[in-house]
Amino acid sequence: MSRKTNGMRIGILTAGGDCPGINAAIRGVGKTAIIKYGMKLIGISDGFTGMINKEYSELTERDLSGILTLGGTILGTSREKPFKNNGKKKSEIKKPVLIKEHYEQMELDCLVCIGGNGTLKTAHLLSQEGLNVIGIPKTIDNDVWGTDITFGFDSAVNIAAEAIDRLHSTANSHKRIMIIEVMGHNAGWIALYSGIAGGGDVILIPEIPYKEEKIAEYLLHRVEENKPYSIVVVAEGIRNPGKEKSVAQYLSNRIFEMTGLETRETVLGYIQRGGTPSPMDRVLATRYGTAAADMIAAKDFSKMVALKKNEITSVRLEDVAGKIKMVDPDDPLIIHLKNMGTSFGT
Repeated sequence: MSRKTNGMRIGILTAGGDCPGINAAIRGVGKTAIIKYGMKLIGISDGFTGMINKEYSELTERDLSGILTLGGTILGTSREKPFKNNGKKKSEIKKPVLIKEHYEQMELDCLVCIGGNGTLKTAHLLSQEGLNVIGIPKTIDNDVWGTDITFGFDSAVNIAAEAIDRLHSTANSHKRIMIIEVMGHNAGWIALYSGIAGGGDVILIPEIPYKEEKIAEYLLHRVEENKPYSIVVVAEGIRNPGKEKSVAQYLSNRIFEMTGLETRETVLGYIQRGGTPSPMDRVLATRYGTAAADMIAAKDFSKMVALKKNEITSVRLEDVAGKIKMVDPDDPLIIHLKNMGTSFGT
């Protein structure tokens, strides 16, 4: 424990959508900060809303016990974007100004922001306002630029792959085309990895434009080869020109129209974001959390903790803000899958 770090006050918040592993990251930051450095951990309620409303409480080491395996976040979260949702009236105090004032009134030495792209962009903007900020990347979508992987992704892939496994038996029993739609916003990471793990015959991701005719030809060819059922894994962000509620429903209707093959769709939805984090996500979130505490002790601010080639490192928040990590259409995984006969609708 260093005299320079003893007594430092570290604020921590979680913003954006929830995902498995957030509590493990909070625990990693807190236990390292308290035990190793003698810091105090201040939990901010409900993301940036808590900073705006000055809602917080000190977290002790005891408060951090037993939360490693919990889903969700003990701090609560919100999608408040203070730089986008400023006060509309001239008389209203701007939200970033309030955050800065409350940061100073709470006597914080640093603010740890756990979140995805929107959260990390806000973290960068707050650092430009003069706050000491550290970012930790979390999202099931795995689309944060600057890190090889975000925690939450592995858990989501496990859930999606298990669902695909279960659909195999139904598809085989009824000789159907089964379409499963997974999350991911505009990136295809979950669809790609769960499609590989679940043995998807067709995998559709936003980064590779698909042609309906190619999908229909491929599925009919499988029937001709005495493969009477197929699994189609689609990312929620792929092109959806129909009026149906989901792209899975649109494709289900189109495939039936074009092939006459019985087709059913399943939209996995928010179940991918809930529940207990996988062991891999617990480990990764813990690694990120402990690294964040070390960076605070070293006063290495305005950065995001990252993982590169399985080594913990950091990148500047200004390099991360506003960028999205997409799947490369020429990714070796995609090439290998095409060589194995998997269709990407091209």
